[in-house]
Amino acid sequence: MTLTADAATSSRNHEAITGRPATDLLPAGLAMGMVTLRTVHLQVGDVETARAFYVDELGFESTARLGRSALFVSAGGYHHHMAMNTWNSTGVGPRRNTLGLGSVDIELPPGEGLGAVEDRLRTAGRTTRRTDRGLEVRDPWRTLLVLSEAAGADR
Repeated sequence: MTLTADAATSSRNHEAITGRPATDLLPAGLAMGMVTLRTVHLQVGDVETARAFYVDELGFESTARLGRSALFVSAGGYHHHMAMNTWNSTGVGPRRNTLGLGSVDIELPPGEGLGAVEDRLRTAGRTTRRTDRGLEVRDPWRTLLVLSEAAGADR
C-alpha cells in the first residue's frame, strides 16, 4: 500500500490567505508536490466514526486503538498505514478548506478490487467520483481520499 499526501490545496490556500507563494514555507532545494509516505495520521472528530469509515467502509484492518482517542489501521499486516486521533480535534465536524492536508492518495495492491471498495462506500451512502487519478471520496471530516489500484491490478 502506498500513501501519498498532496500539498497542492494547502499551497493554494496559503497563497490566497497570505499573498505569498507557498514555496516560501519550504526549506531551500525542496519542491512542492506529492510526497510518498509510509504512515499518515489524521485528526478526526471521534474514533468510532473513523473506525466505521476506514475499517468497515474502506476495508482497512484495525491494528490498535487507544480508547476513544486514537485508531490505527493497516492493510496486509503492517503495524499501521494510517492513524486517526482526536488529540487536538475531539468533537470537530467537517474540516474547512483552509491550510492543511490537501488529499491522501491510497494505492491498493494488485487484486484488492477498487470496485468492491466503491460498492461498500456507495452502500454506506458515500458519494464517490471516478477521475483520471482514481476513485475520490471524502471521509466524514471532508479529507479527500483518492484510491487507485497498483499497476497490474485486476480491473
